[in-house]
Amino acid sequence: LNRETMPRLRVDRYYAQALKNAPAGGAQQSLQEARSFVKNVQQRFDTILRTAEVIVRQQHEFFLHGAVAMKPLVLKAVAQELGMHESTISRVTTAKYLATPQGTFEMKYFFSSSLGSTQGQSAEAASSTAVRAHIQRMVDAEDKRKPISDNKIADALAVLGIDCARRTVAKYREQ
Repeated sequence: LNRETMPRLRVDRYYAQALKNAPAGGAQQSLQEARSFVKNVQQRFDTILRTAEVIVRQQHEFFLHGAVAMKPLVLKAVAQELGMHESTISRVTTAKYLATPQGTFEMKYFFSSSLGSTQGQSAEAASSTAVRAHIQRMVDAEDKRKPISDNKIADALAVLGIDCARRTVAKYREQ
């Protein structure tokens, strides 16, 4: 986490002592609420950091090779690994960013559905992000006067072990 952007929260000792010695009631409740607030903010940052650690571990190849190495990853898998609810992971990854050797990305970027593999059940499925990156590379390398057909791109992906329909290639090409 970028410590420069994190709030530095604490309950001032002077006020805490004054409220602690105050008569029972609202002042002590306010002190407890303040301490709970500080604890909750720290927990939130810990959750963000733990989530980022799982993403980095799961998407290790992305950090080395870029988007073509992205693996399928869903919120539910990260939530299960951290023992949290999927909605918590969704909130934690919204509008939070990871600075990587490949650039800065919203944490949501690292979650991607999977496309089938032509190599059977034992092979890992490709993430839709990786498939889009492969298609992007092929389109960038093609002769613009004579573009590669969507069918040929689908065939080239099949050689890589990625089962991708021509319609999907057309959709990703357009994106």
